Amino acid sequence: MTAIHWFRRDLRLGDNPALHAAADAGDVVALYVLDPRLWDRAGAPRRAYLVRSLAALDAQTGGRLLVRRGDPRTVLPAVARETGATAVHAAASFEPFGRRRDDAVEAALADAGVPLVRTGSPYAVAPGRVRNGSGDGYKVFTPFHRAWRDHGWRAPAPDAEATARRVTFTDARRSDPLPDAPVPEGLTLPEAGEEAALDRWAEALEDAIGRYDDERDRPDLDSTSRLSVPLKWGEIHPRTVLADLARRRGPGAEAFRRQIAWREFHADVLLHSPRGAHESLTPVLPEDSWATGRDEDAALDAWAAGRTGFPLVDAGMRQLRGEGWMHNRVRMVVASFLVKDLHVRWQRGADHFLAWLVDGDLPQNQMNWQWVAGTGRDAAPYFRVFNPVTQGLTSDPDGTYVRRWVPELRGVPGRAVHEPWKLPRSAAPDYPGRIVDHAAEREATLAAYAAGR
Repeated sequence: MTAIHWFRRDLRLGDNPALHAAADAGDVVALYVLDPRLWDRAGAPRRAYLVRSLAALDAQTGGRLLVRRGDPRTVLPAVARETGATAVHAAASFEPFGRRRDDAVEAALADAGVPLVRTGSPYAVAPGRVRNGSGDGYKVFTPFHRAWRDHGWRAPAPDAEATARRVTFTDARRSDPLPDAPVPEGLTLPEAGEEAALDRWAEALEDAIGRYDDERDRPDLDSTSRLSVPLKWGEIHPRTVLADLARRRGPGAEAFRRQIAWREFHADVLLHSPRGAHESLTPVLPEDSWATGRDEDAALDAWAAGRTGFPLVDAGMRQLRGEGWMHNRVRMVVASFLVKDLHVRWQRGADHFLAWLVDGDLPQNQMNWQWVAGTGRDAAPYFRVFNPVTQGLTSDPDGTYVRRWVPELRGVPGRAVHEPWKLPRSAAPDYPGRIVDHAAEREATLAAYAAGR
């Protein structure tokens, strides 16, 4: 007997219940479908990372990862016929596109007499599982967090080593070559694959997690786990992370567990409100308050290039181009600046992030943008406008982060780096002036908000 395990957002062997369900049927065909609809929409950093992660997974399967390019609705039935597979196993998807795709694949497989068996998900608690007293999804994080924690989650499935001993992968048939996916010039990618993810987590667990509660808002310090990338690709499962955190005590472990809960809250919100992928869930401004045309494009271009004249904002946008990643506190600052200082709709910023983030994940990206924009569920109030100077002085007090990513300011010492316009022009002659007056734009934003109410 043979079954197919359809890898998607679970590019690992360890803690993979769907893979074990496939192994219960006998030999396993390890399949990854390169869907052009997803490949073509992904930014170059994500494509480059995915190819490297698939190469690592192929090595884990002993070179038996079967890669096919095409529409899963036709690829899955074809591979099932080719291999004589009796079932296709996969972890469930919950984002709008993934649900529609899986339903269509299930129907196509049913015509061939092959079931699609969905086991597990990319989350510790599957979206939709936790509901309020009325049976609806939660719209506020705190009660969701409480219910999510009370609900609990299963212990991790066997790790990669135990899985490799148990699962017999069939010899690879004709496999499409992995596509060419060059890394954009100037971008440095992290190492991909399950082994690298587990090493990264082990290092964070021994060091950064203990300081996480105190230092997680400091981009100048290396106090974050950077697990957002392997969590997005499923190179590690949040259940594994939570099991390790359960053996730790202290505010750092609790603060990190809370961030996992936020990730699962956002996935749950998108499940219940799928239009939130592209629409504001709570409109807050009159339509005529947004920048349009050339003004909008010019503002967006300066922001994306890290040439706004506000050092923390520019450092964040340049980190995005340099690493395909950005510190979470800085993500909030640059998002607030785009929406509330430059008056550009959050969707434009969200699209830019998805084009460059290696961890670009629809629920997290869109819901975090809506949180900052004040348009989402349990979002920051729209009248909360991040001051980029105050944020810089608080989160990067010595200017270390800014000087790393904005070389034009490396000659400016200490805290002065956050307000270079107060210095003689000769102090940073190549750094641009401020494109807006923050105080004036804040007032304009508040006035538009009042008019919208």
